[in-house]
Amino acid sequence: MRLVLIFLVIGTNVASTLAQLQSPDQFLGYKLGDRFTRHHRMVEYFQHVDQQAANVKLVTYGKTYEQRPLIYAVVASPENFANLEQIRTDNLKRAGLLDGNPSTKIAIVWISYSVHGNEGSAMEAAIKTLYELANPGNTKANEWLKNTVVIIDPCLNPDGRDRFVNFFYQYGNQPPQRDPQAREHREPWPGGRPNHYQFDLNRDWAWMIQQESKDRIKAYNEWLPHVHADYHEQGYNSPYYFAPAAEPYHEVITPWQREFQDKVGKLSASYFDKQGWLYFTKERFDLYYPSYGDTYPTYSGAIGMTYEKGGIGAGLLVNTREGDPLTLADRVEHHYTTSMAAVEASAANAARLVDEFEKYNRDNINNPTAPYKAYIVKADNNPDKLKKLTDWLSAHSIRFGSVAARPAKGFDFRTQAQVAFNIGPGDLVISIHQPKGRFITTVFEPQSKLVDSATYDITAWNLLYGSGLKAYAVAEKVVPAQAWQPAATNTPALVEKPYAYLFPYQSMADVVFLGALMQRNIKVRATTVPITLQGQNFDAGTLLVTRRNNEGVVDFDTAVCQLAAAHQRRIYATSTGMADRGIDVGSGGVNFLQRPKVAVLGGDQTSSLSHGEVWHYFEQELRYPLAVVGTDYFRSINLWEYNVLVVPDGSYRLFDDTTIDMIGRWVDDGGKLILIANATRAFADKKGFGLKVHASEDAKKAAEKSEKEQKEKEGPVKFGEAERKELSESIYGAIYRVQLDDTHPLAFGLGNTYFSLRTNELYYSFLDRGWNVGMLRGKQKPLAGFAGFKINRKLENSLVFGVEDKGKGQVIYFTDNPLFRSFWENGKMVFGNAVFMVGN
Repeated sequence: MRLVLIFLVIGTNVASTLAQLQSPDQFLGYKLGDRFTRHHRMVEYFQHVDQQAANVKLVTYGKTYEQRPLIYAVVASPENFANLEQIRTDNLKRAGLLDGNPSTKIAIVWISYSVHGNEGSAMEAAIKTLYELANPGNTKANEWLKNTVVIIDPCLNPDGRDRFVNFFYQYGNQPPQRDPQAREHREPWPGGRPNHYQFDLNRDWAWMIQQESKDRIKAYNEWLPHVHADYHEQGYNSPYYFAPAAEPYHEVITPWQREFQDKVGKLSASYFDKQGWLYFTKERFDLYYPSYGDTYPTYSGAIGMTYEKGGIGAGLLVNTREGDPLTLADRVEHHYTTSMAAVEASAANAARLVDEFEKYNRDNINNPTAPYKAYIVKADNNPDKLKKLTDWLSAHSIRFGSVAARPAKGFDFRTQAQVAFNIGPGDLVISIHQPKGRFITTVFEPQSKLVDSATYDITAWNLLYGSGLKAYAVAEKVVPAQAWQPAATNTPALVEKPYAYLFPYQSMADVVFLGALMQRNIKVRATTVPITLQGQNFDAGTLLVTRRNNEGVVDFDTAVCQLAAAHQRRIYATSTGMADRGIDVGSGGVNFLQRPKVAVLGGDQTSSLSHGEVWHYFEQELRYPLAVVGTDYFRSINLWEYNVLVVPDGSYRLFDDTTIDMIGRWVDDGGKLILIANATRAFADKKGFGLKVHASEDAKKAAEKSEKEQKEKEGPVKFGEAERKELSESIYGAIYRVQLDDTHPLAFGLGNTYFSLRTNELYYSFLDRGWNVGMLRGKQKPLAGFAGFKINRKLENSLVFGVEDKGKGQVIYFTDNPLFRSFWENGKMVFGNAVFMVGN
């Protein structure tokens, strides 16, 4: 009798939920796939399901730059829903991030959609997936949820999503136009793919430069799922792609992670086979670069998988090259099918997924096989750079600490040699014997093994090179014994009403502080050579704020000291302008720094990514104003309203002879032109500018002769080998050691060596009329990552960055993009020097 009553209660609850829970079509007022859903309507539907379904929990985990909410929904069986917090913390215990023994054994599946805003079907599929999992009438889903908790993040990029949908609502035909040439299939620059600052969020998982990434990584690491499925679209003529992934796989990926990719791929294939839907696997999308939505979870112990449906630019309906119609509804159905297959496969292998996840983390802690077992970052590094690193480590749940002083041997990142050194008691120790051990190896090892050079992204990314930190990789086990503390600093005594205040200039934090001083209308100088004042040594680039010329600043001393405290800058003061050694404060070698008034070029000829990097750099890193000037009206502006013009990477038609002549006159009058990557092409070999592609006709002929001899030796290229052949001329995000002229202001704060993350094949001769500040000298080979032998030969004795003095102004040439994805700390420093230090 009791059993009958229980079933009656359950049946009543199910019927009640079914009656109250609306389908997406009922709630939205249109059939899913008939139109694009705006982000706020999706949020409203998720809120509806949260309110009506007893087994769904909606979580707001952050906000975008445009203040749209970032949400995820947790779906579980009634029994597991009542125990969600225990399931979550038990999983962190299995990962070794919490103490204690787990009492539950439930697989956790996280599904992410629409990290690219114009990949339109993904978020729509998220809506359908949520409904079917939350619907108590779906008996298959009910069965899967008995041992599986599913987390759905419906839109990782709401700002890009709404940019795309707004475009389509403005320009889409009614009924939809299937002609690929129709305007509704051609988004204007920058398109809906990136976020507000035009970053590709799918490349930002590890670096967490963007706010969406910071919030998502925090939420992700609170769960650490066992499976992560990442939903995208590709060009609409492509068939569907799902796991298993393409080579190269990073060497830290385990046999089980490969095996489960096969399992879920085969299940997806079985559903597609029944429908006759086209698909492909094991091509194009590899598992190497650590900052993707499939690789970051993989290196954190999950099985990470990318799903790609042909659909970018398809709108609601388009004719493919085969002449077949492709609809949004088709794309939604395909993504929904593989979403459910991922849940089904996870439920069928739930126990194994949990056990293998625990083994993955246990192996990380007890028996890592990586060649380097720890990374030692010296305590005498710049404290700002150390803080930047430790904040990043903490955000990824990576543990670090220190040990008692001891001798050691290891790989020196600066010299590229195995050396003997001493580990100091204040040095930062990052051991791989911890839950995130494989991720640590992936990010920090000096040279990752690359089994296949045909990769989807860059092949080098080491943060220790990027920040220029003094660090070592050691093969012996070194586990921190105590918490790490930053080195104590003595606060210099300040004299009352000093002659000048001095601030060391060594990191991006100092660039930010310099910008803040200027915005307070405090005039700043910088020494161009090392000096000693009242027994204290100061490097070139040190900022000086003199009482003279700042008489108009109200309560000058308080203003300077408060600003320094707000930016946590160490402040020095001198009662005299006469140096103990070097030039005096009033010398002409102490430059007055002109306040930059900055314009950045933006529009359909610029790379949206590069433009976004510059925009984000000024607004979010420097908190310094800039004006965005469009390529469509650049010729009509008064350029003389600005003293700095930044031209991002791009492919420019704008710069004809007349426009280049105008810019040249502006530079002659005192303007500063900063050219990034391919923007240099527009000014190379042009009248009035000193950048040259070839040093001489003799050098050009010699290179052409060498290439011709190589082709004759190798013979005709076979059709099937053409792509591989091109690799010899290519660079896939490789790291090179750059020789610096550290006496030039462009190199202030960087020392005499810079590690450049090169992402293009540009090469230029040294400047005849200018300063070759960053150079590749002699034979070239990257320190990390892949570059073909032919391009390495062309890079010999070439310019990386330089400054040409032109009239009263300057042209700064960046062959590499120093702001690439904004995670290269020393790149941001050298760019800051270009804006603030050069030309003063």
